[in-house]
Amino acid sequence: MSKKTDNTGPLSGLKVLELGQLLAGPFCASMLGYFGAEVIKIEPPGDGDPLRNWRLLDEDGTSWWWHSLARNKRSVAVDLRSEAGRDLVRQLIEQVDVVVENFRPGTLEKWGIGPEQYAESHPHIVFTRISGYGQDGPYAERPGFASACEAMGGLRYVNGHPGEAPVRANLSMGDTLAGLHAVIGTLMALWQRQKPGGKGQVVDASILESAFNLLEGVVPEYSGAGAVREPSGTTVTGIVPTNTYPCADGKHIVIGGNNDSIYKRLMKAAGREDLGHNPKMANNAGRVEHQAIIDAAITHWTSGLDSADALEMLRHAQVPSAPIYSVADMLDDPHFRARGLFETVQRPNGQSLEVPAMHPKLSSTPGGNHCDAPALGANTDQVLRDLLKLDDEKLKMLRKKGVLA
Repeated sequence: MSKKTDNTGPLSGLKVLELGQLLAGPFCASMLGYFGAEVIKIEPPGDGDPLRNWRLLDEDGTSWWWHSLARNKRSVAVDLRSEAGRDLVRQLIEQVDVVVENFRPGTLEKWGIGPEQYAESHPHIVFTRISGYGQDGPYAERPGFASACEAMGGLRYVNGHPGEAPVRANLSMGDTLAGLHAVIGTLMALWQRQKPGGKGQVVDASILESAFNLLEGVVPEYSGAGAVREPSGTTVTGIVPTNTYPCADGKHIVIGGNNDSIYKRLMKAAGREDLGHNPKMANNAGRVEHQAIIDAAITHWTSGLDSADALEMLRHAQVPSAPIYSVADMLDDPHFRARGLFETVQRPNGQSLEVPAMHPKLSSTPGGNHCDAPALGANTDQVLRDLLKLDDEKLKMLRKKGVLA
């Protein structure tokens, strides 16, 4: 998918001011921008958002990640540590529909730019606030990193192998989850605002609660049956067979054969129709009791086949299965290409770069990349001229004082 030349997404016309930095808030704003919102990103003069310099860097010293997370945004470099800088942001807030922020709770209030400041002057504004533990409660003021909040939110506890230290995905999953929940909350708040008498409101999204929201039946199983779901390695407790199995070429494949009819087809493909037709294993409850026997039989079968051959046999038998892909595998897969899962952005040096497209897909008003990641402060003057009507003399004075980059 190439860059869109216009902005016709479903959120076109929506103005969003992004405060904060790094992941959760910026990811939320990225989603809104991808689907058409005009996103103005406030960054500190000097180094800007720390993500500009995180992880692997290109030859210009810019994070490769930045080119993905900062697309569809305009960068305005304003020093929020100064009163003059905060005053500019106060004025900008009056001009937008949504503020997305992920500072520690209380920070905006300390600066005089919290939601209550606009109750009368801008009652229709939506404040989307993302934090580690929520805007209130005993832990609200704690610094909320994804790692800590994933742990307390229950996501880490169920991951890993029994008796070993819990593991994490090599991703900041909690931040992305919080960003997604923030997008959902923002859209609901905007929908409510359109109703007769509707006003803006505060969307309170936390990393902890976004992780907690993924726990499926963990809470009622404990409340009702006193059962604590424990880590289960490569399986899911109480569902059989669904596991990761080794192949002769050293690769692993994932097989999900836990539906009763699928289980029979799986065992036929594996040459174990005796297990497929065993009445003791005809339903999931029986298969859970005989999990060791079933997994051993499947492992014996896959271990004698290369992964491609095993997967082809499973596809022919209509058994859900898949290879375990690295990013290199994804970029080489025709389905990923056919579905438009990648798109090309342009770096400042003119070279192109593939980044992930954002989903879901919309048939009539799809999202897309209409603006590549900006240099720090690239849009400061334009935004302040257009929205606040500042002239060249005022901009020059603010820049001389260090308020602007």
